[in-house]
Amino acid sequence: MKIHADVVIVGTGVSGLFCALHLPKDLNITIISKSDLESSDSYLAQGGICVLKEDSDYESFFEDTMHAGHYENNKESVEIMIRSSSDVIKDLIAFGVNFEKDMFGRLVYTREGAHSTARILFHEDITGKEITSKLLVAVKKRSNIQLMEHTTMIDIVEQENQCYGILCVQKSSDGSYQKLEVIANHTVLATGGIGGIYKHSTNFAHLTGDALAICKRHGVKLQDVDYIQIHPTTFYSEKPGRHFLISESVRGEGAILYDAKGERFVDELLPRDRLTEEVRKQMRLDGTEYVMLSMENIPEKKIKGHFPNIYKHCLEQGYDVTKEPIPVVPAQHYFMGGIWVDAHSKTTMHRLYAAGETSCNGVHGKNRLASNSLLESLVFAKRAAMQIKQSFAGAPGVRIYDKVALSAIYDEARKETEADVEAVVDDATYQALFDTYKQLIKQEIERMEQERERDNDEVEC
Repeated sequence: MKIHADVVIVGTGVSGLFCALHLPKDLNITIISKSDLESSDSYLAQGGICVLKEDSDYESFFEDTMHAGHYENNKESVEIMIRSSSDVIKDLIAFGVNFEKDMFGRLVYTREGAHSTARILFHEDITGKEITSKLLVAVKKRSNIQLMEHTTMIDIVEQENQCYGILCVQKSSDGSYQKLEVIANHTVLATGGIGGIYKHSTNFAHLTGDALAICKRHGVKLQDVDYIQIHPTTFYSEKPGRHFLISESVRGEGAILYDAKGERFVDELLPRDRLTEEVRKQMRLDGTEYVMLSMENIPEKKIKGHFPNIYKHCLEQGYDVTKEPIPVVPAQHYFMGGIWVDAHSKTTMHRLYAAGETSCNGVHGKNRLASNSLLESLVFAKRAAMQIKQSFAGAPGVRIYDKVALSAIYDEARKETEADVEAVVDDATYQALFDTYKQLIKQEIERMEQERERDNDEVEC
């Protein structure tokens, strides 16, 4: 089956949805999701979203972001993100997002690790769900946007470094896979992180970084793929599968970490990578699989009001966080690297954009500052939409093809699809392709790690 779209977006997290909502309403937009519409890591974000409260906080916000990223951040991208934050928050509120407010109706800000001040907006401890669900409602109201669930991109279709759409598969009730071809003038990759390739992660298991592997095959530039953030506090469980996150903001509100002796051993507001090192060091010293997190310094009313989801989950696991500490352990959480993009979210392939966790514009550097992820995803998804909008408005250097012309170019490019992509017809061939993709990502991570080690050795010499 073939369908035509002016723009095809891969992913239904905040970046994919926000991009679609900022495209002109007269464009035909198709959005696909590998799973159901709600199964994106955007839904799982707990803590909140950063914002520049006032101009006087700019330097501090910039420095906090740079410091957390070990000063490997792209300064231009950091500035764009911070300066754009207020407009993004206004957009979200217009789409119906409810951030915490005080009794006078003023926005309430919280603080998280490595922030020098409180600048984070939140909705209980389910900020990601609040934002994503409201954006999804807005998208469903747009008659020009088509949403497709359980539709997996298996390749992009390109020729001479220009992308003309994507090749997908949908699983039928009889277990076979039917191919779906989306022919489009512009393609936006918003496929999320790579947690699915790890044994222990806070991510959904189906988020395996497919877009990175596909881009690697097609010669699209990747960046910093070895920069992978481990979250220092996830709920410890011996059960396999996704780890439940204990938000950074819990520590920002006063929670403390104890070792096996019941003694505090670290500054809980260290940047995530440094705190993770300290937690792992303590686990080795104690010979334990976890450390303990106590919320004893947080009033019960605040725990139940600000962190109701965390409170409920821990209670279901047999722990009342208002009365006792809980076991926590580091787990893979966020991907700072990804598909290289410029300040407008354009990749090195024409007509191909990337936004959100699957992209790398350099905002985060080597380590992400807490609650910058939702903000960065939204800011640069909107910038992608603005760039695409300009191309349809007649921006120089970008040709917009009509349906007939685009179909002819697509069909010619389609002939170059790899054999293992064409082979996907059932579970076995589907799994074989994605095992190949996972291996490509792992090899690229290992290659980058080795390259950095060589560079460091040369510097030391």
